[in-house]
Amino acid sequence: MCRNIKTLHNFKPPATEEEIRASAIQFVRKLSGFSKPSKANEPAFDHAVEQVTKAATRTARFAGHQRASARSGS
Repeated sequence: MCRNIKTLHNFKPPATEEEIRASAIQFVRKLSGFSKPSKANEPAFDHAVEQVTKAATRTARFAGHQRASARSGS
């Protein structure tokens, strides 16, 4: 299991949806302790990945907006 989750903040060019999803999978694997869920746990694992992906996407967009606002003085 990986020990480090890739940092997606301040990427140039910005992190892609695939990179954000891969990071979410790493996070859920780390949090759950499973590199691959059992068939019984697969729906919950997939749902967790989906929710973390959505949250990470919102966070990355918000951070990018904040950096742009700070540069423009808004």
